[in-house]
Amino acid sequence: MNHGIVNTSVLPVRKEPSHRSEMVTQILFGETYEVLEKKAGKWLRISGSYDGYEGWLNESSFHSISEKEFTQLENAPKAVSIDLVTTAMSEMGSVPLVCGSTLPFYDGMNFKLHKEKFLFNGSAMQEFQPNISMVEKIALKYLNAPYLWGGRSPFGIDCSGFTQVVFKCLFTLLKRDAHQQAEQGVVVNFIEESLPGDLAFFADEDEKITHVGIVLKENQIIHAHGKVRIDKLDHYGIFNVDKKKYSHRLKILRRVF
Repeated sequence: MNHGIVNTSVLPVRKEPSHRSEMVTQILFGETYEVLEKKAGKWLRISGSYDGYEGWLNESSFHSISEKEFTQLENAPKAVSIDLVTTAMSEMGSVPLVCGSTLPFYDGMNFKLHKEKFLFNGSAMQEFQPNISMVEKIALKYLNAPYLWGGRSPFGIDCSGFTQVVFKCLFTLLKRDAHQQAEQGVVVNFIEESLPGDLAFFADEDEKITHVGIVLKENQIIHAHGKVRIDKLDHYGIFNVDKKKYSHRLKILRRVF
């Protein structure tokens, strides 16, 4: 019981081994993880294979895969669903998939997960396809999705989960938290030099990175704050177009793609 794979839409990963503990992230369909520890009460401490993020998963959600299958999945051709929500069909029935779900062994119509073959009629991005023009297109799919701490799905997503999943669709790996993402890519020195698809990071009073969003054209930014929304961006920070005031103070800009 060393590795597992997600065979449902999303799995919640918690800070502590309890259903009452806060959710720190979600693992999406098709993503794998390593089991680090088992605790009495049927909880597993896991590390997500995609970003190395650790937390606790209830054993009732555990779907085991062998070491051999794990290695095959890691080395298999990769595809990612880019529809906001879609379904995949197998002999066992349908499974709802959210944007960013991994489609193992995808051949353009079918994929396979743990010996189960799925028919997929949605849109998928394959590793050789991504381009920078897709950043805005995928990000805008999430517009008005509700904010949820630890979320990575259109039914609830946080700021760094939003940026991570958008760039996952483009086969660009971002770490899970905003302060970790702020260490990736190259620095953009001035906002006038920023391009659509760049990441903008924002700090609190203690200069700690607490927020991230994706730069759009025409001095705009799309980010998850209350909901996924579009606001104005300038050298000071994010200007909330509804409240007519600044909500976040700009710290740094990065180019990761």
